[in-house]
Amino acid sequence: MALTRGQLIDAAVGVLSEFGLADLSMRRLARELDVQVGALYWHVKSKQELLVDVASKLLDSVPRPETPTPGLAPMAVAVLLRHLRNALITVPDSAEVVQLALSMRPESLDPLGWLLDFLKIAGLPDPEAGFARHVLVNHLLGSIAAHQEAVALAAGQESSQILAEWEDSAFDYGVRVILQGISAEHPATI
Repeated sequence: MALTRGQLIDAAVGVLSEFGLADLSMRRLARELDVQVGALYWHVKSKQELLVDVASKLLDSVPRPETPTPGLAPMAVAVLLRHLRNALITVPDSAEVVQLALSMRPESLDPLGWLLDFLKIAGLPDPEAGFARHVLVNHLLGSIAAHQEAVALAAGQESSQILAEWEDSAFDYGVRVILQGISAEHPATI
């Protein structure tokens, strides 16, 4: 049976989830899929293009929230960010992969588009809505990267559960502080 782009993306997500970005090479994927490396390049031009598709696949599990009313948009932003964090937190190096995809092809990451939409619904004008999304996404990805590094360092220690709970609270606190700061700068909005 011929290799499909979907099979390639699924294999890449599997390797990333189990071993991390350092072990996600085109040669390894070819071995996993039992094909020659050249066969992979029929489906993607480069590893970076594949990583954009991997990021999109990682975010596929994030449900699209209902479009909020202006008054509920800040809550919808916080809930969406929590869903994004939950979708990415267990996948090693997912923050780095999403950051790459955001740099290369931001339109491929639907949930980050929803985040921008919700900020605009809340009343933020352009370009401030884009700036706010940028700050929130950096908080999200930084939180995930810090969590993954801390978990790797605390592997097997009892304190890792306490650490995870503390980091969840710190993430939510950061989102609230950012949204409050936006609200202070734009009182008629968020």
